[in-house]
Amino acid sequence: MISNQILQNTLDGLKAISRVDFAVIDTDGKTIVSTTENELEYPAAVVDFVKSPADSQEVSKYQFFKIYDEQVVEYVLVAIGSGEDVYMIGKMATFQIQNLMVAYKERFDKDNFIKNLLLDNLLLVDIYSRSKKLRIKMEAPRTVMIIEAGAGKDANSVEVIRECLGNGNRDFITAVDENSVIVVKEIMEEVPKAELERVAKSIITTLEKEGASNIHIAYGSIVGELKEVSRSYKEAKMALDVGKIFFGEREIMAYSELGIGRLIYQLPIPLCKMFIREIFGNKSPDDFDEETIVTINKFFENSLNVSETSRQLFIHRNTLVYRLDKLQKSTGLDLRVFEDAITFKIAMMVVKYMKYMETFEY
Repeated sequence: MISNQILQNTLDGLKAISRVDFAVIDTDGKTIVSTTENELEYPAAVVDFVKSPADSQEVSKYQFFKIYDEQVVEYVLVAIGSGEDVYMIGKMATFQIQNLMVAYKERFDKDNFIKNLLLDNLLLVDIYSRSKKLRIKMEAPRTVMIIEAGAGKDANSVEVIRECLGNGNRDFITAVDENSVIVVKEIMEEVPKAELERVAKSIITTLEKEGASNIHIAYGSIVGELKEVSRSYKEAKMALDVGKIFFGEREIMAYSELGIGRLIYQLPIPLCKMFIREIFGNKSPDDFDEETIVTINKFFENSLNVSETSRQLFIHRNTLVYRLDKLQKSTGLDLRVFEDAITFKIAMMVVKYMKYMETFEY
């Protein structure tokens, strides 16, 4: 339903144009919003007016107009003043509010539909029938983006994201929890990745202006039909979590870029512990000193190239070989051998995953 703030803004705008004071009251005669601070006396008259068959009525210095929601009186608009001019202004104001209610009701219906679609709460027949009623295209390339931000008054505001995208009815913005905003994005450009990266960066810039920090945006695969949107949503959720675990420095994460992290994320913790124990015994890849960790990471970044790694670390080649030999004696794994390097890399990722999961309660 339309908010009181929207009603107040509407009445303020109408007053600024017409110089007529207005009030919106409920069917019990209680004032909801008003453009005047003066106390208005009409409760009994409003109740009688609501029960009457008339759509408008003049009582003393007030003009009453009924505002309907699906043929049921929802509000009464009061225009303060008498005469034909005030009557016409009141009719125009009623028409404006009536249309606002229809628009916001449609938005609410769409929002509710999209939430249930994301959460996989709809049967296929319901998706077809409701999308047709709400005039939502069944077939269009879409993906789901999840935006999560830290501090900031409007860090997770649906309205802030909606204003940032500002492309009419093609995209749908909603929230299924208080920690994130979800965008069902219709792909309009020939290079989807470029479009999504541009949109994500625009959202990040907007949120930073609102004082938000620690912003993460993840998106799932592009799907061709509305019924597949829930799959893209699940993928985006996974991308958000996996990105935090293995790619913490990235603000934007795509499901297609998760690599092996996507598999590790789905492993049960007992299996992870068993794997680490079998490979390293009582040790763990994160028990090494900082110098060793930096060396290992740089060695992996340079695709196991000894010369390039030593150059970037500003150390002699023999020094790097010594460090790798020392690591081999400690773990039994020679990182210069591809198979051992893969095992060690996976082990480091598994440890990261276990540490992340330890922050949750089971």
